[in-house]
Amino acid sequence: MRSQLLIIATLALDAVLFGINLVVGLVSGSRAVLSQAVYIIADFIGGILLVWGFVASQRPPDDRHPFGRGKERFFWAFSASLVTFTVAGLLVLFTAFGSILHPTPVVALPYDLTILIANVAASLVGIWVTLRELRRERATLTSFLESSHMGVKTIFFQDVVSVFGALVALVGIVLIDVTGRDVFDGISAFGIGLLLLATGVLLAAECRELLVGKAISPEETQKILQLVERDPRVRRVRGLQSMMLGPEDVLIAVRVNFQDGLTTDQLESAIDQISISLRETYPTIRHLVIEPGS
Repeated sequence: MRSQLLIIATLALDAVLFGINLVVGLVSGSRAVLSQAVYIIADFIGGILLVWGFVASQRPPDDRHPFGRGKERFFWAFSASLVTFTVAGLLVLFTAFGSILHPTPVVALPYDLTILIANVAASLVGIWVTLRELRRERATLTSFLESSHMGVKTIFFQDVVSVFGALVALVGIVLIDVTGRDVFDGISAFGIGLLLLATGVLLAAECRELLVGKAISPEETQKILQLVERDPRVRRVRGLQSMMLGPEDVLIAVRVNFQDGLTTDQLESAIDQISISLRETYPTIRHLVIEPGS
């Protein structure tokens, strides 16, 4: 998946939307619109962190990092989720709480509605681009959400949250127009803050699992075991350990009982052929250890 393309496109869109939301929010006085501006600038900073994570992960292995730096992408995705959702959510909640206690007049409602509709449209375009990339990779939305592509998933959730956040703000603006009560602006901003916090906690928890050494899925493990045991020279697999080192970088360690009577050359040939089969079937296996066991 061309994750860097999606992230850079999001950065460009965020820069434009932030300026428009900020100007409209300051002119109208709407906390809901300003909360969108806060979220978008946090989104922009988070996107920069994701780009840096991709760049850092491309550095080659060295003595201190023999398996490469693929987990840089997990770390910076974790940092981006904190900045984009958690910090932004807390800022929005703080300003929203003040607006609920001391509502300020909201003017220029047509401009507020226009920019919020533009936010929804822009975010829907971002979601469409992600889904198009999934079709290009012949992947499903379910497999994508279960994958370790945390950078792209963060961007995807940013777009989804932006849609729902803008819709919440739209409801608040409509209620202000219908009832004349400015307190709905603060209430809608408070709802946006809660949405941001909840999403940040969800993504941070998933990133944590990958940072501390998450294994591949049980389904993938079972398929790898079946592939290894398919070789007639293998008697049984005694154990398989795995770790996600990056979105497209997996470490696999397999302990195999081979058939009795194999010579050293036959054993080496079996290990080589199993390695080739595994790497061809699962290109994400970058590091493979096959240990003969007794």
